[in-house]
Amino acid sequence: MAPSSHAVPRVVPLSSACLAEMIGTFFLVLFGCGVVHTSILTNAQSGLWQIAIVWGLGITLAIYVTGAISGAHINPAITCAFACWGKFPWSRVPAYIVSQVLGAVAAAAVLFYLFGPQLAAKEHEKHVVRGGPGSEITAMCYGEFFPNPGSMAGGSEPYISAEHEKIRGYVTAPMAFTAEMLGTLILALVVFALVDSRNRQAPAANLAPVFIGLTIAALISVIAPLTQACFNPARDFGPRLFSYFAGWGEIAIPWGKDWGWLTVYIIAPVCGAILGSGIYEKIVRPGLPAE
Repeated sequence: MAPSSHAVPRVVPLSSACLAEMIGTFFLVLFGCGVVHTSILTNAQSGLWQIAIVWGLGITLAIYVTGAISGAHINPAITCAFACWGKFPWSRVPAYIVSQVLGAVAAAAVLFYLFGPQLAAKEHEKHVVRGGPGSEITAMCYGEFFPNPGSMAGGSEPYISAEHEKIRGYVTAPMAFTAEMLGTLILALVVFALVDSRNRQAPAANLAPVFIGLTIAALISVIAPLTQACFNPARDFGPRLFSYFAGWGEIAIPWGKDWGWLTVYIIAPVCGAILGSGIYEKIVRPGLPAE
C-alpha cells in the first residue's frame, strides 16, 4: 500500500517487486485468515475486535517487510487505484495482481495443512459434508460470504438449514456490494492521504503502515458482521480458489449459479478503491499546501 510515497520510489526489478508482493500478501492472509481459523475452529478469540486487530497487525507487518521493495500494495484494488491516477505503471499491474493472488493461495494452503484436523472436526460437529449445504461454516475460513455465516459456526449444535435461510435475508447482494465498495473507498482514501508528502498532517512515513493497519481493523469491526469485510480481491479469490479445489467445490465458487463472490468481493473493492483514491486526488489533495 505504498507507505512511503504514492508510487514505488525507485525502479525495482519486476521480479523482485513481484516476489515482495507475494510475500506481503502471504503475510496478510496467513495472519488474517489464520485468526478466522482460530476463531471458528478453536474459539480462541473472544470477540470481533481481536480478529480485526490481528488482520490489521498482519497488514502492518506485511507493509514494513515489503514496502521498500514493491510499495506493498498487497491488494489488486489498491494496485488498480494507483495505476488509475498515474502513480503506478499499468504495465506492472497484471504481474502484481498475479503475485498477490499466488501469495494468498500459498497462505491458504499452509493454513489448510495446519488446521486440517480441526476443519474436519468442526464439520463433523455440525453434521455437514464439505462441499455440501452448510459447509460455508468452514469455507468462510478461506473465501468470504454474505451474510456472514459465522453465527452458525459457534456452539456444538448441528447446522440448521432453516436458520441459514433466515439469515440470508439480512444482507442482500446490493447491500453487500455497497458495504464492500464503501469499505474499500475509505481504505484507499486513507492510504492515499497517509502516503502523500504534501499532507503535513499525515504521520511520519515509518508510521503510515500502523495507521493503515488500524484503518483495516476499524473497517472490519463495522463491516465484517455483514460481509466478512474483504476490501481485497486477492485476499478473497486466492483462498477461495484454493478451497474450491480442496473439497468445498461450488460452495466456494458457484460457477454460473451465484455471481455474488465476483461482484461483491472482486468488482466492488476495485470500484471502491478507484473512487476513494479519486476523491482524495481530485477533491481533497487540491486543497493541500504546495510542497
